[in-house]
Amino acid sequence: MGKAQIREQIRSRLATISPAERAELSRQTVSRLAKQEVWQISKSVLGYLALKDELDMFVALEVALKMGKTVTLPRHVQEEGVYCAAVLSGEARQFLKGAFGIPEPSSEAPVIPLNRLDFVLVPGLAFDPRGRRLGRGKGFYDRLLAQVSGIKCGVALDEQIVEELPAEPHDMAMNFILTPTRWLVVESAPTGT
Repeated sequence: MGKAQIREQIRSRLATISPAERAELSRQTVSRLAKQEVWQISKSVLGYLALKDELDMFVALEVALKMGKTVTLPRHVQEEGVYCAAVLSGEARQFLKGAFGIPEPSSEAPVIPLNRLDFVLVPGLAFDPRGRRLGRGKGFYDRLLAQVSGIKCGVALDEQIVEELPAEPHDMAMNFILTPTRWLVVESAPTGT
């Protein structure tokens, strides 16, 4: 099955989940993440602000801030057509509608190099047990993740885990996949086929 067909299939599955169900599943996912040692010992993390069909991990980011972690969010750098890691602070919670309508930190938020991140929460439309990720088709996350040397953790509903995804050489694989019910350890994180 091709990427377009898988995207369509996953979007159909996600459409059946109510906002109330998604909120409860997000809570369960945040709770599961909090128990993972690799998350607990991380010092600099990149999260994301959830789109309506994604798990909301913002509570985990707020807890991370209170624990003294450096917490960042993606911010689009229009001139370069890439995303950077903008630092989220206790005071700077002003989010603007960024590229593609996705909320992101304002331009005043400082930036840290992507290679300084030691843990990244990665949304996606689908993941497979080998760590492959299917995004929304623009390749922004793959370009961002190519610069990250830390842990890459896919975040998804159980309905978004498929048996196998097609992969291309530029596709970045995850080290772990987090769902409301599972913490999947990827044995070997391939970057392509």
